[in-house]
Amino acid sequence: MSAIDPHPTAVARPSMSRFQQFYVLTKPRVVQLIVFCALIGMVLAVPGLPSWMQLRQMVVACLGIWLVAGAAAAFNCLVEKGIDARMKRTAWRPTAKNELGDGQTLLFSALLCTGGSVLLYFSVNVLTMWLTLATFVGYAVVYTVILKPLTPQNIVIGGASGAMPPVLGWAAMTGDVGPEAMILFLIIFLWTPPHFWALALYRVEDYRKSGLPMLPVTHGNEFTRLQVWLYTLILFAACLLPFVYGMSSWLYLAVAVVLSIGFCAYGFRLWRNYSDALARKIFRFSLVHLAALFAALLLDHYLL
Repeated sequence: MSAIDPHPTAVARPSMSRFQQFYVLTKPRVVQLIVFCALIGMVLAVPGLPSWMQLRQMVVACLGIWLVAGAAAAFNCLVEKGIDARMKRTAWRPTAKNELGDGQTLLFSALLCTGGSVLLYFSVNVLTMWLTLATFVGYAVVYTVILKPLTPQNIVIGGASGAMPPVLGWAAMTGDVGPEAMILFLIIFLWTPPHFWALALYRVEDYRKSGLPMLPVTHGNEFTRLQVWLYTLILFAACLLPFVYGMSSWLYLAVAVVLSIGFCAYGFRLWRNYSDALARKIFRFSLVHLAALFAALLLDHYLL
């Protein structure tokens, strides 16, 4: 879902244990954000305070989604190990350094995916299992194997997989996918391009060396900056939908407006006066934007 960049520079890293090597393949910080967004979908799907049975189902669903998301991340590391080895921010990964074999990584991914799918099937519901598996295929195969190396619009099209977590959460609690879940999906779908392209702007040389057709490489810095700003404007409109549809009240609306104005202002500044430092700020602000937006939905749900 997210291009969280926890390793901004290529620094010497201490040796990792075998457990740590497998753990980092799951891209823990990315998966944490995925599970958080799925949990928001679960909470919003339940009117009022959840019962103990519903809380148990939320915990089990979060675990199942975490396992399948971790499996997709590990598969991504396997497929992109050659690319990762050429990029400073990913060269430290165990697959890129050949510290883990292809067979080990593939088996690890398969075990996580199988475990998560079985858990969702028997302890949550069949729809959630199939949607989660579809998300795995969308990210690990359609995005990683097909779209990413072929088109500069990879992050836009592939963003559909990254936007699925709240839909998974909603399905886990209701057994269906309602319009509320699709509104949450739309917000993350439109949030993904400005979030990722901000990273790609200040990491453009890494992507150029990797051979991936990222937008700053294929269309240049200025065009990408314009796209970032335009997407923040469209995202602003999408962030108002929970209030317009009646999912939330004035508390969420106030937070959404403030956050969205900030994101648009950052996007405009980036378009008019680029610097790597500003691109980094926008990338980091985008993470705050999404987390705070969904936290506001959560508070609104319980307080008003």
